[in-house]
Amino acid sequence: VQLQASGGGLVQAGGFLRLSCAASGRTFSRYVMGWFRQAPGKEREFVAAISWSSGITRYADSVKGRFTISKDGAKNTVYLQMNSLKPEDTAVYYCAAKLGGIQGLTTTYGRYYTYWGQGTQVTVSS
Repeated sequence: VQLQASGGGLVQAGGFLRLSCAASGRTFSRYVMGWFRQAPGKEREFVAAISWSSGITRYADSVKGRFTISKDGAKNTVYLQMNSLKPEDTAVYYCAAKLGGIQGLTTTYGRYYTYWGQGTQVTVSS
């Protein structure tokens, strides 16, 4: 199983980026795909998730209204559209996959995810 994250970069505050997570190696129809981020000196935190089967989404309060998670089944790819970026969004962003439903606390905790991508750096300058 491989999750390949891409799309990070340097952007000014107020700008936008779109991250991609290409999944391969198995069928992900029963999985939840999530995005997490980790800033220097901070713990990893949940950003957003989407159920591959239902399309239901969840977001951290800090990104609600600014970030949108989506999927393309034909390409086996999950996207994270990030708008109105702030300096505090600066972090390494990781995509991950876990088996099961999207409701409940397990979606927001990284330890419940089985597969992880390599991370992509997002830097937002003020």
